[in-house]
Amino acid sequence: MALTVGIAALAGCSQAPQLSVSDAWVRLAAVPGRPAAGYFTLHGGPTDATLISVATDVAVRTEMHEMKAGAGGAMTMDAMQQLRVPATQTVRFAPGGKHLMLFDLNPSVKPGGKLTFTFTFADGVRIQQPASVIAAGDPAPKE
Repeated sequence: MALTVGIAALAGCSQAPQLSVSDAWVRLAAVPGRPAAGYFTLHGGPTDATLISVATDVAVRTEMHEMKAGAGGAMTMDAMQQLRVPATQTVRFAPGGKHLMLFDLNPSVKPGGKLTFTFTFADGVRIQQPASVIAAGDPAPKE
């Protein structure tokens, strides 16, 4: 009986998933002065969340964008004002899909370095996440 109660008590201790960010990285532009691109993975928490901005202190402006197939199959890039992150689900920002555009990046940002993103959600939650920086032609980091 005591073993059954102990196992039941432990089962109640499992934590609900927390809203988090992982695998953040930035690919620098091939042409100096052009925007860099940022990628990451969002992990939904116990309830839906709405991402309203991503910022870094080394870029003048950061925008969320998404690549979509348009009329005739041509790809278009659309700005996103916000993004719903469903509870317990994963949303990836990856090449060819959702991504960040980092405008007027500080020239001190170099391949092999790091920068920090601040993710802001509609409910006021803020998450800071370091991001690795790679050169334009380098392969994406392994997740």
